[in-house]
Amino acid sequence: MRTLFFCFAFLMPLSITLAQNDSLSKTIKIMLPTTVEKTILVEEIEIPIQTHKDSMVEQTVNIKADYWDTTVYNPYRNTILEFPLHITFSDSSYSSPVQHKKVITSRYGWRRGRPHKGIDIDLVTGDSVVSMLDGIVRFARYSRGHGKTVVVRHYNGIETTYAHLSHIAVKANDTISKGQYLGKGGNTGRSTGSHLHLVTSYKGEYIHPEYLFNFDETNRIRSQNIWVTRKWTRPSYHSSRGLAKLTLFETKEAALASLEKQRKVYVVRKGDTLSRISRRNKTSIAAICRTNKIKKTSTLRIGQKLILEL
Repeated sequence: MRTLFFCFAFLMPLSITLAQNDSLSKTIKIMLPTTVEKTILVEEIEIPIQTHKDSMVEQTVNIKADYWDTTVYNPYRNTILEFPLHITFSDSSYSSPVQHKKVITSRYGWRRGRPHKGIDIDLVTGDSVVSMLDGIVRFARYSRGHGKTVVVRHYNGIETTYAHLSHIAVKANDTISKGQYLGKGGNTGRSTGSHLHLVTSYKGEYIHPEYLFNFDETNRIRSQNIWVTRKWTRPSYHSSRGLAKLTLFETKEAALASLEKQRKVYVVRKGDTLSRISRRNKTSIAAICRTNKIKKTSTLRIGQKLILEL
């Protein structure tokens, strides 16, 4: 028994050395002594392991290869993309950017005559803000309008922006895990109250966050395979007061078929205004005006027919 103990003590360092030299392998080889009819034998066994590399396969993608600028909010400003955009996710869920119930106070769309390119989530100054997915911090500094801002580029090309922060806790080029602390919510920049302005974009194209993510308590990514049409990258097609009818495209064929715009003829009734019509039909005033070639100040007539693109 004493001999067996010394043999085991001698062989353990050897097994560790082998494991270190084989660090790229997905197994650890261990030499274990066994006794068969009072004869000491050495047996090699392999134990499968899951390396950090296995658990973070996405990180093999070099997301810093193109348009990596840590000083500019949107480095893709002059790029042109072909639609529909194809976006994939390896996860089925995301980490909520705030650690309390998500209350959306303003949606992606047309708002007070200007495009609102993200969603506003209610919070109190000082509340923690975390990253929705794994990625690398591309931008972490003050941005005009957005105030103190963090932009995280994720391994599928999506970027998420966390704006109006009161404190930034990360720096550019930091590798970030899903759910990792980025900073504290606040009211910096052009803001009328404490909230998180959350933006999702892909190579410079702003995408309606609610097309990609379900912002209820499930924290669910809508699909791991999503095709995005121009409608979901143009605030003028949406009203910030409510979510437009959402039709998710999971194949390129379905996305291309949707380009055949569905139109509805609306007949103006007594008491109608552009604002009331847009709310009732879940479209924006800008979209109504663009399609019908009228101005926001135009007077509506009872019986007038308007074309609504849904």
